[in-house]
Amino acid sequence: MNRRNFISNAGMGALAVAAMPSMRALDANDRIRIGLIGAGDRGMQDLEDALKQPNIECVAVADTYSRRRDLAKAKVSGIETYDDPMRLLERKDIDAVINATPMHLHAKYFVAALQAGKDLYSEKTMTWNIPQTVECRKAAKASKQVIQIGVQHVSSGGLADAREWIAKGYPGKVTMVESWISRNTPRGHGQWVRPIPDDCNPEHVNWKLFLDGRPEPKFDANKYINWRLFWEFSGGNVTENMVHQNAWITSALSLELPIAAVMTGGVFSEQDGRQVPDTFNVTLEYPGMIVVWQSTFANSHFGLGERILGSHGTIESLNFGPSSFYPEKANNPGVDAMQGTNKGVNHMANWFECIRSRSQATNAPIEVGYRTAIAGHMANLAYRRKQRVTLEEAMAAPASAWM
Repeated sequence: MNRRNFISNAGMGALAVAAMPSMRALDANDRIRIGLIGAGDRGMQDLEDALKQPNIECVAVADTYSRRRDLAKAKVSGIETYDDPMRLLERKDIDAVINATPMHLHAKYFVAALQAGKDLYSEKTMTWNIPQTVECRKAAKASKQVIQIGVQHVSSGGLADAREWIAKGYPGKVTMVESWISRNTPRGHGQWVRPIPDDCNPEHVNWKLFLDGRPEPKFDANKYINWRLFWEFSGGNVTENMVHQNAWITSALSLELPIAAVMTGGVFSEQDGRQVPDTFNVTLEYPGMIVVWQSTFANSHFGLGERILGSHGTIESLNFGPSSFYPEKANNPGVDAMQGTNKGVNHMANWFECIRSRSQATNAPIEVGYRTAIAGHMANLAYRRKQRVTLEEAMAAPASAWM
C-alpha cells in the first residue's frame, strides 16, 4: 500500500467512525435527511424524484462544478453545497446519499458512502470496470446499509408480469432474448453531445477531483461536460442503456453472470471525436441461452424493447410498458394472447420504504448492480479486444483494460 492509498483508507476509517447511523427502523412519519453527490441532469432528476416522497429532506449537495451547485441551491432552499463529496459524507445529520456522479466516480463514492454509514442510492452502471465491481460488492456485503441501484425499470409492472408468467412456465424453454434501443438526432449532432457553458473552466470546476488520478493535467471542458463519449470516464451506451435492459432481463429470468460476451460495431453515425461506439451489437452467452442487445443512434423507429423467446410463447415488453404474452401454436394450441396488468412501484419510494424498515431487500440490491455491471464490462472488453471474452478472462483483466 502506497502513502496515498494509506491516507485515503485512513480517511475512510475516520468517516466510518464519525458517521455510524442508527440501525433502528423508522416510522412513516420520521424524516429521512438526504444528500446528493453529483448534481448534473441525472442527479437533479433523482433529487426531484426523491423530494416527491413524503418526509424527505435534502440538506446538502456536492458537485465539482460551481454552476451545478448554484442550480441546486436555487432548486432547494437552505441546502449546503460542497465541491468535494467527502465533506458531505462527513456530516452526521445525513441518513442517506444519492450517488449520481459521472460513471468513473461511482465506485469511489459508493464505497465511501457505505463506510460513512449512509444508506445509498447509486446510479447505474454501479462501476467503471470489473475490479471496482468486485470491490463494491465486497463493501456492500460488509455493510448493513440499504442499497438501491438506479436501474428503475426493475420496479416496473412489466417486469412483474414477466416474472409471473415465467414462474408459471408460460414461455416454456427459453433459448434466446432479443433486446434493443434505437435513437436518432439531427444529422451533424451526435447523441449525448451537450453544449459547453461559458463558465466551464478551471475557475469553476475542480478538475483534479473530477479526474480522480487520471493522467490528464490540462483542463478539457469537452471531456468534462461530455464524459459519456470517452472510455476513461464511461462505458458508452452499454453502461448507459444496456444495463437497464440487462437488469430487466436477468431479473425476469433469474440469470446469474454471462459465461462469455461478444460485441461488434463502431462509430458509424457521427464522426464527432467520440471514442465509444454509436452503433453495435452485443451477444451475452448464458448456460443454454443467449441474450442479444443492439443499439443505434441513427434511427429511432423501433424505440426500446425486449422479447423473451420461448418454445411455448413470447414475452414482449416495449418501452418498459406493460408486458404482453403471445403463445406458440406448435406447443401452446388454444391459448390466447394476454396483456399484463401489474402496476409496478416507484423505484425511489421503494428505497425509502426499505430504509424505514431497515430491509436490504430493495428491488435493485447489490447483486443486481453486480451482475449488470459485470455483463456490461465484459461486452466492452470484448469490443476493445475485438474477440469473444469469457467470464474468467474478464475477471482476470486489470483495471487498465477499460482505459
